[in-house]
Amino acid sequence: MQYDPIKHSLGAVFNQSPLARKFFYRLLDLLLLRTWHVKKQLKPWLSNINVSKKVLDAGSGFGQYVYYLGRKNPELQILGVDVKDEQIADCNTFFKKIGFKNTRFEVADLTKLSFKNQFDLVLCVDVMEHIEEDVLVLKNYFSALKPGGMLLISTPSDQGGSDVHDHNHEEGAVGFVDEHVRDGYGIDDLDAKLKSAGFTKTEIHYQYGTPGKISWKLSMKYPIQLLNVSKIFFIILPFYYVIFFPLCLILNVLDVNLKHKTGTGVIASAWKNS
Repeated sequence: MQYDPIKHSLGAVFNQSPLARKFFYRLLDLLLLRTWHVKKQLKPWLSNINVSKKVLDAGSGFGQYVYYLGRKNPELQILGVDVKDEQIADCNTFFKKIGFKNTRFEVADLTKLSFKNQFDLVLCVDVMEHIEEDVLVLKNYFSALKPGGMLLISTPSDQGGSDVHDHNHEEGAVGFVDEHVRDGYGIDDLDAKLKSAGFTKTEIHYQYGTPGKISWKLSMKYPIQLLNVSKIFFIILPFYYVIFFPLCLILNVLDVNLKHKTGTGVIASAWKNS
């Protein structure tokens, strides 16, 4: 399943004006369950800020999390990096239009980051599953953090995070998002890689338990499958969401407030020793 072309189409639709772009961010905040989990993990960090802090959004994409953090605390100095030139140019243009003076975006390859002790927070959402040299990137994050800084990662798990992990799939089958280089991470696997990168304190748990898996299929998988068939389904989507959106919200609330023994997503926090 090709996800990037859909993202480009959505970006084109919602880039018509700053107001439309903000509305798009709001939709992502409501529909994407990972956003709920990421914000839950960010709240304690944000509440403890009493001086200006520096943030690196590693794989900033549409700039959704840069916008969220910049609104929450205008004193934050936020750098978003992404490997896609057009994405960076688009974000710089948008954030300049809305007057965010504390944010900037740069093209960067995460395997070649050279920051040293610069950031208080490194945020990495739905990125690690795209990177073959993941331990190298984790080491780069560790190096980029100041002593006492925190890394927050959200990524698919190896319990079906790329929608390919089941007992009946054939060898060589691809997942729902076939840009991924791996199905996902197990908790022990990710913990070991974080420790090998230098992190000594970690907290990792599953997200997208049973409620989240149902919500993701209704809010993301099925609509994207329809859009891959034909762009005409853009017309139908508003009516689809009128029906299923309330149920998805309930499922998201359940997923973010329950503990899961397993799940198709993993969220991890790791700290660099002071």
